[in-house]
Amino acid sequence: MSKAKILLVEDDPNLGDILQEYLTVKGYDTTLCRDGVEGWNKFRKGQFQLCILDVMMPKKDGFTLGKEIRQVEENIPIIYLTAKNLKEDVIEGLKIGADDYITKPFSMEELLLRISAILRRTQSKSEPETLKTYKFGGFTLQYDMQILEGPDGEHKLTSKENELLRLLVAERNKNVSRSHALKQIWGDDSYFNARSMDVYLSKIRKLLKADENVQIITLHGEGFKMVVNQPAR
Repeated sequence: MSKAKILLVEDDPNLGDILQEYLTVKGYDTTLCRDGVEGWNKFRKGQFQLCILDVMMPKKDGFTLGKEIRQVEENIPIIYLTAKNLKEDVIEGLKIGADDYITKPFSMEELLLRISAILRRTQSKSEPETLKTYKFGGFTLQYDMQILEGPDGEHKLTSKENELLRLLVAERNKNVSRSHALKQIWGDDSYFNARSMDVYLSKIRKLLKADENVQIITLHGEGFKMVVNQPAR
């Protein structure tokens, strides 16, 4: 089982180094950044399962960074660290969708327990995505067989078509960011992979023309969404 990757953004050099070393010893692949701008750049280029963000940082504060991260990866867990115990900070963090909120000083053991609890919860949420059969509109996706059954017959899918279609179906009628899809399926959101994804999207759109109630809408500058105008069966 691969290590969970954690993005740690903390401007206090002593605390940052200690946290990174501690989490690494505990088995987490931890990337340390010293400010919000560096944290944002690392997040865009990597794949992370959890973010730990200091609130008060130079160049870009933790709340601003959290908002930007949520726009790209809306389900990634975020833990905020703060030296202040203000109600306003807690409320702001919850508005952004913080999964947890820890006030300095805190014990390493407490942080570790909270990380473990969040990762267990988020991993259990992803279990339904291992479904083998997805029904939507007039189609049935046999995920394990890489076959799409529709009004015009069966179509054998490539592995990338299969993965991309499963992601769209699992998130049907919801916005899916390009970066999220690329990181989930291709591993990173490079320009080359983005162009490759566009080719597969075009092929999938052609297959879905057999049912006018199912379509993939492009959300310019954001991503795309599969719209199913009738309930999944």
